[in-house]
Amino acid sequence: MSPEEVQLFYQRLAERTPNPETELEYVNDFTLLVAVVLSAQATDASVNLATRELFRTVDTPEAMVALGEEGLKQHIKTIGLFNTKAKNVIALSQALIADHAGRVPADRDALQRLPGVGRKTANVVMNCAFGAETFAVDTHVFRVSNRTGLAPGKDVDAVERILDAETPQPWRRDAHHYLILHGRYVCKARTPECWRCVVADICRYEPKTPPPGSTKEARVIAAKRGRA
Repeated sequence: MSPEEVQLFYQRLAERTPNPETELEYVNDFTLLVAVVLSAQATDASVNLATRELFRTVDTPEAMVALGEEGLKQHIKTIGLFNTKAKNVIALSQALIADHAGRVPADRDALQRLPGVGRKTANVVMNCAFGAETFAVDTHVFRVSNRTGLAPGKDVDAVERILDAETPQPWRRDAHHYLILHGRYVCKARTPECWRCVVADICRYEPKTPPPGSTKEARVIAAKRGRA
């Protein structure tokens, strides 16, 4: 996309969702970190169901260590990979106590040294907790960036680099939220809902998906446009 198209792309997403936020529920920086770790290969909704009760009483690294791995498993057993995730959450809680006085560090490299914390998780925490202009590339962001032509890249690292280089102000702080929400609710994996997309005329994806119940003729026209 041209710089003008990128600007318009974000402007329209911002007009549709003026104050985008993560859909993970949390009460402080620590519970945000835990929630993001738990959300790997799981939906935000499933994580919220599992942690809603947990975070009412367990909201510090010390409380998490006291709960223990087996106790945590009882709360998160409905989430995929819960055994590994429970082990990592206890280990990262111990590391926070030992190395950071029980506080979540406002440093991406330090976050990535914690057990179970990769670059995407660190980027989310830096953005949501500390307001950093980071670009967390999950499956939604990766798909939308490539499908629309906003930031085409062969892997998540490439997409992150392009987004960081090409995303202008004032959209940088909320860019990954715009893209996640757009991918989750409009630019869906199997069938993008192009007929209600606010950036359809900028998007490079073809053929555009016609509305449900549209005529066979409309579908043929859409397909021909995609081959043009």
